[in-house]
Amino acid sequence: MEIILHMNGGEGETSYAKNSVVQKTIISYANSSMEQAVDDILCKNFPECMGIADLGCSSGPNTLMLISEIIEIVNSKSLKMGNAIPEISVSLNDLPGNDFNDIFASLPAFYQKQEEEEKLKGFRNNCFISCVAGSFYGRLFPKKSLHLVHSCLHWLSQVPPLLDVDAIEPQNKGKIYISKTSPQSV
Repeated sequence: MEIILHMNGGEGETSYAKNSVVQKTIISYANSSMEQAVDDILCKNFPECMGIADLGCSSGPNTLMLISEIIEIVNSKSLKMGNAIPEISVSLNDLPGNDFNDIFASLPAFYQKQEEEEKLKGFRNNCFISCVAGSFYGRLFPKKSLHLVHSCLHWLSQVPPLLDVDAIEPQNKGKIYISKTSPQSV
């Protein structure tokens, strides 16, 4: 299953990169939640190096857009709190069949844009990106290496147990995350 399920890579008409506008919109809706999560991390445990993972990053432009937004939030919140900006270690994760080459090819332009924005705002280049191939159903990272984990829309390799697929009401209505009040089926 891990090798079969992945988005279409490349830049063609059927590629994820050309067909991910809806996902981009949904990611932008979660921005205030992301800001709150970063704020909580920086207030409780200000790390010198902040570990971030994007699980199921796929191969399109949304991955680096999300990372840019997180970097902007971390940098601006750090300065607002009067703290040094932490280094940011980003791990992009997807299944081994993902077209990581598209992500790698996008990195020089991403880093150049980051440097230009950072010069304007007085930030320093503090982001280091790596890719981690594997299923997030298993362990991918060492203990205590991550501070923030983002996971977007995913294909599920199996139907979750006890999920009522005929239910009209959403299972986790009004939330983009799992919390103590989420139903057990989520």
